[in-house]
Amino acid sequence: MKRKIIFALFALMILTSTSAQGQSLRQDLRQLQSWQAGCVVSTEAVSHYGLSRCFLAEPISDAVFARMRGRSYPTGCTIARSSLRYVRTLYVGFDGYTHIGELVCNKLIATDLVAIFRELYQQRYPIGQMRLIDDYHASDEESMRANNTSCFCYRVVKGSAKLSKHAEGLAVDINPLYNPCVRRSHGKTTIQPATASRYADRSVTFAHKITRSDLLYRLFTSHGFHWGGAWRSVKDYQHFEK
Repeated sequence: MKRKIIFALFALMILTSTSAQGQSLRQDLRQLQSWQAGCVVSTEAVSHYGLSRCFLAEPISDAVFARMRGRSYPTGCTIARSSLRYVRTLYVGFDGYTHIGELVCNKLIATDLVAIFRELYQQRYPIGQMRLIDDYHASDEESMRANNTSCFCYRVVKGSAKLSKHAEGLAVDINPLYNPCVRRSHGKTTIQPATASRYADRSVTFAHKITRSDLLYRLFTSHGFHWGGAWRSVKDYQHFEK
């Protein structure tokens, strides 16, 4: 009798565990289907959903455009909505888990970005987070402080009237908190984001630093992108443009 009770309890534990795993998988699949950026999903769910469906570039839907309008896509924006693409991607976060990511880019680089981020994911290259900059009120500084990887945002280059490559959707900023933009002029140094001063000294070794030996650098440059960290007057270590 005692053995039967123990066996029954053991079987119940297995059934409970299996049921919980199944429920978790269904929840992960729902998150992938609704594509909620930032959510953690299991590798099992990704396998069920299909890796190819997790790395796509699509025309800007009405729902996505509603998030952009008045923020990254302000009144007077001269970039046609039809020239932009919504990129769906996965990435491995700093926590080691798989997260859902998103960005908007120019259709001219959409295929490149899909291939690059898929390879980064498969190589488990860590990215802090990847959400539309509209979630940060289209504020470049706010997005960078949050270490958010982003692309399209209709704005001018800081300190000038010239449109940024981000305004065309042709530039991507990766892990910007750890790879700031550093400007030195007339003895004054300006760092963006302002909270990234500890990462401005590139002679120091620290995690998530982009260098020429970095996988990220090699992938982007192999697709024809130019790295802001190689510029002379300004060092924009987070920035890749095409």
